[in-house]
Amino acid sequence: MSDIKVFRVTPTGVAELPTKSASIEKSLQTLFEKNLEALLGVRFLATEYSTGKVHGGRIDTLGIDENGCPVIIEYKRAVNENVINQGLFYLDWLLDHRKEFQWLVMETLGAETAKAVEWSGPRLLCIAGDFTNYDQHAVKQINRNIELIRYRHCGDDLLLLELVNATTATVAARTPTITPTDLADSPTKAPVSKPTGASQFIDYRLAQASQPIKDLYEALKAFLLGLGDDVQFKQLQFYFAFKRIKNFACVEVYPQAGKVTVFLKVDPMTVTIEPGFTRDVSKIGHFGTGDLEITLSTMADLDRATPLLVRSYEES
Repeated sequence: MSDIKVFRVTPTGVAELPTKSASIEKSLQTLFEKNLEALLGVRFLATEYSTGKVHGGRIDTLGIDENGCPVIIEYKRAVNENVINQGLFYLDWLLDHRKEFQWLVMETLGAETAKAVEWSGPRLLCIAGDFTNYDQHAVKQINRNIELIRYRHCGDDLLLLELVNATTATVAARTPTITPTDLADSPTKAPVSKPTGASQFIDYRLAQASQPIKDLYEALKAFLLGLGDDVQFKQLQFYFAFKRIKNFACVEVYPQAGKVTVFLKVDPMTVTIEPGFTRDVSKIGHFGTGDLEITLSTMADLDRATPLLVRSYEES
């Protein structure tokens, strides 16, 4: 059972807010589906999506996340309900029906989004009032992207989400074929020939970087992962994503320019912009998520950036 306690601070002291996790009803599922992007960083595609007569199932909520990865959301309505196995069944169905999913994305969000679906990282989100120790142990044994999210009603108007456990699938890498043109150091330019398979374009860029830039990236990665036990790391085609429930940092490497860029979910209007170090990219196209770009060339730059990195983590 969760031991989280929530208090309201008043001038006269503190008062504990009662928390409850009643069985998930349709109204709560509807609340999530109407606010998926704000709550989970996921764009809504469909509710109670039928997997057809052969599979005979219905996916509670189907969406696509901020990294372009397909997302299946299942709500655990009873303590003894095996929602994890059910979700894994739907994940297998999804991987066997990629065209159907992309067609749904195209009809809902447009052709460009459908073409950019990231199949290396489909996710299963299980949402419940609580999880058993067996649930938490089970996901650690499964090589899939699975997240257990606990919810609590706090008082009459507060909803608390807690990332209880998360596993990231380990995918074997393959070497992509990339031309020198693909190394162009433009953050808004996609590669001329996209690599395919589990090994991504960003992985190749990192391999081509100088040792100081590799060291800078590794120091940045270690710092971001060290911000909390809830930090998840995901390698995508064009960037590395660091996330809690939602992304808080997206990292790109530019070997020819000798720099590492980080996109943070920090409002640029609240930051003093320093040319060459920070930039407002809220109206500039780029890979990943976040409106504030930080350019790192040295370890000293990383030291300067740490307050903003921490802020993005804490506010995500």
